[in-house]
Amino acid sequence: MIAQTPTPPYYAVIFTSLRTEVDDGYEEMAEKMIALAAKQEGFLGVESARNDLGITVSYWKDLQSIKNWKEHYEHTLAREKGRKEWYKSFKTRIALVERDYEYEKPETLKKINHL
Repeated sequence: MIAQTPTPPYYAVIFTSLRTEVDDGYEEMAEKMIALAAKQEGFLGVESARNDLGITVSYWKDLQSIKNWKEHYEHTLAREKGRKEWYKSFKTRIALVERDYEYEKPETLKKINHL
């Protein structure tokens, strides 16, 4: 699902990863982290795609919200487990979103409005 973000500016944290073969609770932890992040002040939304290359983009109101999430105790524990077991490599990028726009097919909007 595409995150519904506010009018820019806001921040995007882009987490790109390559996984090891170790699964040991990865999916459960990923879902737990998304649910926990959603409860944090300043959280605006998240989008994720996991295949050979995993990409998760979370959206935040400001840099302080991102810092608070990075320092969250449970998130710190998950990161440590990721480094030890789940990831061959990863990269985190933080970007200021200055502009966004969207497109949706008209028949998609009709379906949504009739629900």
